[in-house]
Amino acid sequence: MDLLFLVLLVLAIVGTGIVSGVFFAFSGFVMQGLDRLPPADAARAMREINVTAPRPPLMLALFGTGLVLVAIVVLVFAFTGRIAGNGWWMTAAAIIYVVGAIGVTAGANVPRNNRLAAVSETDDAALGAAWREFRPGWVAWNHVRWLTSAAACVCLVVALLLR
Repeated sequence: MDLLFLVLLVLAIVGTGIVSGVFFAFSGFVMQGLDRLPPADAARAMREINVTAPRPPLMLALFGTGLVLVAIVVLVFAFTGRIAGNGWWMTAAAIIYVVGAIGVTAGANVPRNNRLAAVSETDDAALGAAWREFRPGWVAWNHVRWLTSAAACVCLVVALLLR
């Protein structure tokens, strides 16, 4: 069973690191790159990103990592009857990640993506206005996703070191 926990822990570390990296890229430079375009073109580019993002590479990393984290917590409790030692770090990582990465994605970023997608492709003025409304909130929530994914990764590394 110890090997199973180790494998799951390493998978969770890699997964939270990958997801944090994706969110960091958007916060760090992708959105600034889009801002160099005219607002209507930035909106169009983001809409295309939003078409390609919900596919297996990102969805597997985002939701697969969440599933691994939940499995770790369930297994820790099932086999020990309590959460102690490094189990607290793994539990904290699971909560931080599920709420901060998955919850914020579903509750804040995806609704903004959907509103941007609903704007007419041919109306440059409406697309530009939609981009100016979309960007600040989307980026702010993306910072939350990036930082919580990174924090979950750090918690998992601490759990690994405490083994």
